[in-house]
Amino acid sequence: MAKFVFKFAGVLRQREYVEDQRQRELAVVQQEMTRLQAELRQLNDSVQSSTDDLRTNHLTGRLDLNFLGAHRRFMLAMQRKAMGLVQQIAAVQKRVDAAQAALAEAAKQRKIMEKLRERSLERWKADLNRKEMMETDEIAMQIGYRNSVEGTAEASA
Repeated sequence: MAKFVFKFAGVLRQREYVEDQRQRELAVVQQEMTRLQAELRQLNDSVQSSTDDLRTNHLTGRLDLNFLGAHRRFMLAMQRKAMGLVQQIAAVQKRVDAAQAALAEAAKQRKIMEKLRERSLERWKADLNRKEMMETDEIAMQIGYRNSVEGTAEASA
């Protein structure tokens, strides 16, 4: 029995490999995004707990202006750090978008080759069926001819 051979199998494998690469690249960028978001949440939690501590423990009774000044400097530093993180997150988001677009393009290219493979397989099957039908017709014609020759020979005898 004949076996189907897709002449662009190497190209299809290469496109699948490229798509896998793009998936890995996207995962790395998303991991970085997750890390930055976690760092921002941690920073927010730290600021929130520091503010809560200030309200509950340092705003009653005698006020320590040195502590309040230090807290203010801490808050400003945390605000600057948060702004830096937000900028990094925005830059990484652009990289995530680019990686998603690259993955989508790689998937599209792979699907094009798979569609070509499917169409080639369908064409191959149709050709195979057509050849089998021709062979079957040829055999039927030979059997019919042989039967008519034998019938003619028996009738003349």
